[in-house]
Amino acid sequence: MSNGTTGTTTGTTRKHTALPKARILVEALPWLTRHHGKTVVIKFGGNAMVNEELKAAFAQDVVFLRHAGLKPVVVHGGGPQISAALDRHGIVSEFKAGLRVTTEDAMDVVRMVLAGQVQRELVGLLNQHGPLAVGLTGEDAHTITATKHTPEIDGELVDIGRVGEITAIDTGAIEALLADGRIPVVSSIARSQDDGDLGHVYNVNADTAAAALAAALGAETLMVLTDVEGLYEDWPDSDEVISRLTATELEKLLPELSSGMVPKMEGCLHAVRNGVNTARVIDGRVQHSILLEIFTDEGIGTMVVPDPQKDEQEGDAA
Repeated sequence: MSNGTTGTTTGTTRKHTALPKARILVEALPWLTRHHGKTVVIKFGGNAMVNEELKAAFAQDVVFLRHAGLKPVVVHGGGPQISAALDRHGIVSEFKAGLRVTTEDAMDVVRMVLAGQVQRELVGLLNQHGPLAVGLTGEDAHTITATKHTPEIDGELVDIGRVGEITAIDTGAIEALLADGRIPVVSSIARSQDDGDLGHVYNVNADTAAAALAAALGAETLMVLTDVEGLYEDWPDSDEVISRLTATELEKLLPELSSGMVPKMEGCLHAVRNGVNTARVIDGRVQHSILLEIFTDEGIGTMVVPDPQKDEQEGDAA
C-alpha cells in the first residue's frame, strides 16, 4: 500500500511541475498558427552581437522559428567589430550624421569583418542545430544595390566615402534559400548601381537594409534588436515603454528621437508603410526576447503597425 501512495505522490508532483510548460505551449498556439509559413526579417545587433550567452540564445530563437514553421531571414551589421578591426589597422573611426565615414581602406576592413567574421560566426552558431544557415552579402545575386549617400549637415552636402543609399532589392536568392528550408544570413554590404563604379561596394546601414528587405519580401514582421527596452514614452523623464503605435504616431515622434534610434524607427516606418504587417523594436539584452515577442500574449518591446484604413476608422467612430 505504501508503494501505491508513493507512486501517486510522485505522479502528482510530476504532473504539477510540468504543467506550466504545457500552459506556455498552449499560450503560444494562436501565435504559432498566425505566423506559420510567414517570413520574419530579424536585424541582429547591439549587445546580442558581442555577449556569448545572448548570441547562443539568439541562434536558438531563430532555429526555433524555423522549426515552428516560420521563415526567418537574419540581417546584420557589425559596428563594434568594425571599430575594433579599424583600430587594429590604424584607421581612425569617424562618424558624421550618425554614419561611419567609410574610406576605400575602411571599406576593405568593413567587408572583411561583416562577411568574413560576423557572418561566419553567426552562420556557425545557427548550424550547430542543423544544416540550416547560408551566408550572403548584399553583393551576392544583386540582392542589395545602392548609390553613394551624401548626407546634408548644417545645410551642406558632405562626402562620407563608401556609404550607400539603397536603390534596389532583388529577393531572388533569399526566396530560393527560404524555399529550400534554409535561413539566409545577410551582411549589410551593397553593390554599386553606378555604371562607372563597377566592382565597388557600399557600406549600408543594417537597420535600413533589414527594413528594405522586409518590404521587398512581403514579410509578416520586421524585428530589430536594440540595447534598450523599446521606444520610451517620454525619455529621459520616464522609462515607460510605448508598447504599440501606428505609423503616423511614430512619424510625429521621429524628430525627437536620439540619433541611434532614428535609423531603427525609420526602418520600422518604411516597413509598415510598404506592406509589412508589424515592425518591432525589442530588447536584445534579454535572452530569448524574439520568442517572448512573437509567441506570448504580453510581448516585449515596441510594436509599430500600419495606419488603420479609412473604413476601419469610420467603423470605429460608428
